[in-house]
Amino acid sequence: MLQGDRRLALVSGFTEVGDRVWVARYEWYDVNVTVIEGDAGLLVVDTHASDRAAREVIADLRRLSSRPVTGIVNTHDHVDHVFGNGAFRAEYGAIPITATDSTAETTVPHGEQVKASLLGSDRDRAREIAETAIVPADHMFSSVTAIDLGDRSVELVHPGRGHTAGDLVVRIEDADIVLAGDLVEESGMPAYGDDCFPMEWPRSLDLALQLIGPGTVVVPGHGARVDRDFVQEQRSSIGVVAETIRDLAGRGVPLGHALDAASWPYPSENLGHAVRRGYEQLPRDAKRLPLL
Repeated sequence: MLQGDRRLALVSGFTEVGDRVWVARYEWYDVNVTVIEGDAGLLVVDTHASDRAAREVIADLRRLSSRPVTGIVNTHDHVDHVFGNGAFRAEYGAIPITATDSTAETTVPHGEQVKASLLGSDRDRAREIAETAIVPADHMFSSVTAIDLGDRSVELVHPGRGHTAGDLVVRIEDADIVLAGDLVEESGMPAYGDDCFPMEWPRSLDLALQLIGPGTVVVPGHGARVDRDFVQEQRSSIGVVAETIRDLAGRGVPLGHALDAASWPYPSENLGHAVRRGYEQLPRDAKRLPLL
């Protein structure tokens, strides 16, 4: 999510959502940080949006457990999920940071782009973001991998592109928990940014849903935990966005008229990037010449 800071009355600190799996929901960006405990130590999934913010997470972690952090997972490359990497490295040493190949490749350029956009900005905590060193993942995978925590294994799956090119989901099978990153949003509509893949997002969620059972706890990148029904409903709405884009382009509706030419499941003012990216990503034979 990079659509502005979402401010809610949130309780700081970690809450256990399953066997030795804790989630902390932080007010800035309303972002979730998850910790998974095993005999080998703690695995942290996403690290917040700056050095300072990550140090707050680390302080909460110390109150939670005396075990060391032995690894980090980044669900995708957006600032609010990766800019705490450096603070964790400073605290715990050269621990591995795992992400998809795409996320590892784009974390630095995307972060530098965000920093450049904040130059001279009066946005809350902009300087804090600008002064944070960008530390990308150094352990990469393309499809599926697992992290061994000693007495339990944590599975990482790249179901496809959607919110970004490098989205991954985390499955803790023995606790029946799935961490969905920003492929799923609870505290707002799905975040269609300028790096989204709206035409592929539904299929990516279809694969993710294969990991989610009727009793699975699903932790989104932002907001409260949800269940399979919530994910299925959001997938349906994301599918409607994709099919509406496909229909408009197939009928030759010009890009500049597309938002006003259809009914959408989300506010049209938040779908500009989705429509533009969708038109760009459709194959040529799926688009007609614009209607005059």
